[in-house]
Amino acid sequence: MSLGFVLGKFYPLHKGHIYLIEEARKKTEKLVVLIGSLQKEKIPGEIRFEWLKKTFPDLEIHHIEDENPETPEEHPDFWNIWKKSIRSKISHKIDFVFSSEDYGEPLAKLFDAKSILIDKDRKKFPISGTMIREKPTFYWDYLSEAAKPYFVKKIVLYGPESTGKTTLSKFLAEKFNTLWIPEFAREYLEEKNSPVVEEDITIIARGQMKLEDEAILKANKILFCDTDILVTKVYSEHYYNSCPDFLIDECKTRNYFLHLLTNNDIPHVADALRDRADRREEMFHLFEKELINHNRKFEKITGNFKEREKLAVEIIEKILL
Repeated sequence: MSLGFVLGKFYPLHKGHIYLIEEARKKTEKLVVLIGSLQKEKIPGEIRFEWLKKTFPDLEIHHIEDENPETPEEHPDFWNIWKKSIRSKISHKIDFVFSSEDYGEPLAKLFDAKSILIDKDRKKFPISGTMIREKPTFYWDYLSEAAKPYFVKKIVLYGPESTGKTTLSKFLAEKFNTLWIPEFAREYLEEKNSPVVEEDITIIARGQMKLEDEAILKANKILFCDTDILVTKVYSEHYYNSCPDFLIDECKTRNYFLHLLTNNDIPHVADALRDRADRREEMFHLFEKELINHNRKFEKITGNFKEREKLAVEIIEKILL
């Protein structure tokens, strides 16, 4: 049985890599894919390894975690170092080395194998990992489906009650052909049909995070969130002078690209779940303070609804450049 392998960083996994692997598997009876990673790289190797396994569940895939040199200039024994790492994953005779880079030929010589170059000039997929890392949303269509959720930018509509967050979330999602997620607390409390109590805070926070985690798998470049758990923290501390430890920790570690802080310069619209109409200015400053304390990047959204839409669109368009 002939055996070949593909070695790469897959940093990140894109359609050029997928084409290489799919073409390679046509040319050998057994194909092994090896991913090499270094601790210094911004996207952890474990994540890229999972992308490969999700994309090619029927292939043998191994993760080389050795801190190997990246080029022959870095170490005089470069090729033997890599040979040892590869042999730690593939013990059988190697017949083919598939690549789209110049390193394929010297790598193949290490194993007395044949080097087969596939789309070296990148005519089929004119893309590189570097290009995607620099502008992931610009080169979105080249990303593998498995990698896309990692690069989705979560943008939160954030601010006091009755400041147009839901209206703006819906508008932006439609404008940019993506998804938005509602405020879990509103749906939960409407269904509960009883006054909010301190025990509801944990349910609301976990429900909001679950909505985010599910939607990000399907979002197109951006996910608009009508509120986030930082809002839950503000209300928990405001109403109960306390906040669950897990919520405090999540607010420190959960990542968002941008918060759009909606000002209270539009009329307050009363409903059964809104009870701070007379303290809007106080609440606005509480929300703003939390963003600053958590070192969150944010932009203020002000004006009437049309002005807010225009301002928000301009901000998002710059992000997508």
